[in-house]
Amino acid sequence: MIDITMPRLSDTMEEGTIAVWRKQPGDAVAIGDILVEIETDKATMEYEAYEAGTLTEILVPEGGVAAIGVPIARLDNGKDAGSKAPVATSVVGALENAPTVDLATGSEGAVTLDAPVNFESQEDAEHRVASPLVRRLAREHDLDLRAVRGSGPGGRIIRADLDGLLAVAVAEAEHSRGPAMPLASGPLLDAKRGTEEIPFTNVRRVIARRLGESARTVPHFYATAVADAEALVQLRNDLNDQLIAANRAKVSMNDMLIRACALALREHPLVNASYVNDASTTMLVHHRINVGVAVASNNGLVVPVIIDADQKTVSQLGAEAKKLVALAGSKGLSLDQMSGGTFTISNLGMYGVEEFTAIINPPEGAILAVGATTREPVGIGDEIVLRHRLRYTLSADHRIIDGALAAQFLQTLTSLLEHPLSLIV
Repeated sequence: MIDITMPRLSDTMEEGTIAVWRKQPGDAVAIGDILVEIETDKATMEYEAYEAGTLTEILVPEGGVAAIGVPIARLDNGKDAGSKAPVATSVVGALENAPTVDLATGSEGAVTLDAPVNFESQEDAEHRVASPLVRRLAREHDLDLRAVRGSGPGGRIIRADLDGLLAVAVAEAEHSRGPAMPLASGPLLDAKRGTEEIPFTNVRRVIARRLGESARTVPHFYATAVADAEALVQLRNDLNDQLIAANRAKVSMNDMLIRACALALREHPLVNASYVNDASTTMLVHHRINVGVAVASNNGLVVPVIIDADQKTVSQLGAEAKKLVALAGSKGLSLDQMSGGTFTISNLGMYGVEEFTAIINPPEGAILAVGATTREPVGIGDEIVLRHRLRYTLSADHRIIDGALAAQFLQTLTSLLEHPLSLIV
């Protein structure tokens, strides 16, 4: 009998949410079978079985959250349940294989653990036999876990064991707050606002944490430029007419922007860089140009990455971008497709937004916020004519990018967009 624990599926993952159990208790499991779909901080991933057997128990239900390393299910692999596994599968097992430690002082040799330990006699028993999720709920709702009998492996307290206590805590909170206060226990309706509570996905929680941290800790500064996009629009239209005639996929304005940014980064490599930390005496300059494309999906904001964007044609960039956007919409992006970015483009032009600023996506040093291409009156000689204009704002990390460098990058980008033949030759 073994525990199946929450795996680490990305380098920034701290906990995972069970999206769908593919196997149920009693089902036979073969090596390579998909056991469960887990929602991480970046995507929903399928998790395969690495041992064969029978799934005997699900410890974290669909929608439940567990920290990395916490048991989420149990598998009977046909081995003696009483034998010691190479990796401990419970708190008791972990301590039986650990050095003898004085539980009060932490010094070795003071207490032997040859016999089973009665954790209920310890003052901090609840911290030793409860999952991280349970401990968090206990803190949030002021629950006394000493009154809870754990139904998990080794008497571990799992989320399902808290249902009774949580119901009482919610009822008491509702009584003390009054009927007009919405509670955090689920979707409740506020009579005056018509409020519904919608749970954050794991991706949304991580977005909130990482972008909040970026906005607080990274010294952003912003520089806006505008390009005469008349030639760019005309070139795209001509290209698409030829591509349609050849029964090939059209290219978008965003595809040409990706190409232009990649070429501008090649000319200004210090923008394609990352800050290390306050103690570091160096910065990181990336010799490969990997452009992330911010995509708004039903699962939250994701940034798939086009590797070596400066080495690809506009058509190649368009085909790859379309594929990544489609995968983002179906939660099918892999971790590899969302890692390794050195610069990001966020384009809201398709929504009619003319100009905005974006938050840097760490550990990158800059992000470009692109608005809509609009027709505006422009003075050319003695005449006023309508021309397509495009605005974009660079958000830069002032620790590694100064104003002059940002201006030079935007100057190069503007020149490329105003002379678009350079993007396709």
